[in-house]
Amino acid sequence: MTDISLLEDVALGVTVPSRHARGRAARIGPTLDRILANHNYPPAIEKLLAEALVLTALLGSLLKDPTGQLTLQAQTDAGAVELLVCDYKAGELRGYVRHDKGRLADAGPKPSLFSLFGKGYLAITFDQPATDERYQGIVPLEGESLAEAAQSYFAQSEQIPSIVRLSVAKGADGWVGGGLMFQHLPEGEEGRERLHTRLDHPEWPHVATLVGSVTDDELTDRTLPLDDLVWRLLHEEEEVRTLAPVRLSRGCRCNPDYIASVIAKFPVEEQAEMVGDDGFIRVDCAFCATSFPISPVQA
Repeated sequence: MTDISLLEDVALGVTVPSRHARGRAARIGPTLDRILANHNYPPAIEKLLAEALVLTALLGSLLKDPTGQLTLQAQTDAGAVELLVCDYKAGELRGYVRHDKGRLADAGPKPSLFSLFGKGYLAITFDQPATDERYQGIVPLEGESLAEAAQSYFAQSEQIPSIVRLSVAKGADGWVGGGLMFQHLPEGEEGRERLHTRLDHPEWPHVATLVGSVTDDELTDRTLPLDDLVWRLLHEEEEVRTLAPVRLSRGCRCNPDYIASVIAKFPVEEQAEMVGDDGFIRVDCAFCATSFPISPVQA
């Protein structure tokens, strides 16, 4: 038995053998607060990043390689959001958004995905060092929501029928986000290899209908364990299996010692040009919004 709570900051794998379907459920609470706390983003950008982090947790938890990394990136050159990057490694999440304040103001208080990104693209990269595999899919950023954009990604890049549901909310207890992702895998695929499957297979609409009935309130209910949520949706199925849960946390791989070692490789005169008014060379991490002061003497 595991001691990992299935209420929040957790991802849970699910399989429905008789329907040849697999899925992931995730809910993130305090970890969202910890990631968003340092950035001071406008509400619309906070919500977007929160949704992206839930989606990243769903995708990242598919990795079988414990040293693997999943990177989600959305980018445009003409939208309010210039760049969104999230990644997942061994249950650790991080992410940031670079945006244009003027364009964001023009988009209104509740901007659509198109008003945020315009004609952007979505790139998802799976790195699995243990098997020396790296795969990246890039598709146009399409749909009314990030969940629809992810479904479009799997339909276009992977040819895997998929359903994705995401919901985030901010209340008195802080941020909470939940998500479900299910896919049809009639060839009994294990891992994340590409498949060319029928998008209209008769088993799939049944699973998609059941999973698609989930509500936003269920996804963000901090008192509803993920296994209970899955059972609520799929209890009529012949068999539903849950896999070992994955604990989710905030993680950033910036390291002051490593940064100092990189700075030390620059010639002394170039280091001198980097020094600010406070006498330090400052290196900023976009993911954790932390500025690292590096002494040129230390470097």
